[in-house]
Amino acid sequence: MSVAGTPVTARNPNGRRGGTPRWSIVGLLFLASLINYLDRFTISISLPLISHDLHLGPTDKGVLLSAFFWSYALMQVPVGWASDHLNLKWLYSGAFALWSFAQGIAGAARTLLVLLLTRIILGIGESIYLPGGTKIVTLLFSPEESGLPSGLFDFGTRCGMALGGILIPLLLVHFGWRLSFVIIGFAASLWLIPWVAIFPTHVGRRAIRPEASDPHPVDTAFGATAPPATRRGALLNRDLVGICLGFFCFDYYWYLLVTWLPDYLVTVRHVTVLRAGMYSAAPFLVFGICEPAGGWIADHLIRRGWDETRTRKGLITAGFLTGLLLIPAAHAASVSMAVTLIIGASFAGLSTGNLIVLLQCCAPPEKVGLWTGFENLFGNAAGILAPLITGILISATGSYSPGFELAAFVLVAGIASYWLLIGKLERGKPVASDGGAGRPSRNQN
Repeated sequence: MSVAGTPVTARNPNGRRGGTPRWSIVGLLFLASLINYLDRFTISISLPLISHDLHLGPTDKGVLLSAFFWSYALMQVPVGWASDHLNLKWLYSGAFALWSFAQGIAGAARTLLVLLLTRIILGIGESIYLPGGTKIVTLLFSPEESGLPSGLFDFGTRCGMALGGILIPLLLVHFGWRLSFVIIGFAASLWLIPWVAIFPTHVGRRAIRPEASDPHPVDTAFGATAPPATRRGALLNRDLVGICLGFFCFDYYWYLLVTWLPDYLVTVRHVTVLRAGMYSAAPFLVFGICEPAGGWIADHLIRRGWDETRTRKGLITAGFLTGLLLIPAAHAASVSMAVTLIIGASFAGLSTGNLIVLLQCCAPPEKVGLWTGFENLFGNAAGILAPLITGILISATGSYSPGFELAAFVLVAGIASYWLLIGKLERGKPVASDGGAGRPSRNQN
């Protein structure tokens, strides 16, 4: 296989000559994640204008906002499977083109039904970002160095939120909501040019192809050593259950911030919409910066001899515990103190890169995409529940505090999943089935 006519080799995986430009690919994954969240955030900021033009009531608005998540969540497992079996270059390209088209064409919608259809298509296209990105990082980087790239490509999602809080209102003021959708959607298609030019062409159905004559074959696509075929053959085992439950708790917390933070600042703290956007952008940006930082810290410590299991789980624990700062934030006397505490609670992002690497360590190499699909399915189930439960609590109590407190406690509860259900992170470790339940045998940490 070649990149621009140059062979890809295991000895020189970093350079432009003689190796895959893997950090350039990570950079493009970062930009794709940024565009992903910028596209989905556009509808939330544009909703007042859209509601006026299309005469939408509260129920209509609720259906419109939820349409994306239903298709996005349902596509996670199929797209995860596809990431393991299909050509990643063209799979990601096709999905990106589909979601950019859906975003752009939404500006032409004249009825709620058509707009709903564009949101559903957007969810289908954007479902590639986490399963596809995780699979690609797994192929490009060894276990001890994958924390930084895993956190870096997902950092784009938080940057998309921060950028959207500033860029989208400016576009709405100057161009209106219809042209704003067209500009954001179709301009993003330029991303496809460097992706097609840089990404290796022949990444086949399975990048790791075990050969009978070689118990530890070399991946011909990226030069990575493949673990033995006996590695975690069962799909449903204790590791996967722990990963899914832990990510559910993480995303419940994240989607509370995404959906309710701007409204909380306007309704409870009585700031303007413009200032609420700026205040919201700061926690999202800090959350994002922490993602590659947490992955880099773990990679650095592991290279210095620290135990990988305790290091990555320890950083996940530390990140999750910072979420408790959301509780005093809801009771802070001043806006500045509340925002400061929410920014502190955004250090939960230290866990994100390590969450991704943890899945890469536990999943069979040929099922990394599929496992990520299951993980993100649970995460987006939390994304559906968090705003609904918070709204019910606000209606019942007249206060935002119970919803914020619940999200913090749910996040901390997720720590138990990573320590009690997920075992030692050893890639290539054979698994013994526990009577067909798929639970791997392991040493206790």
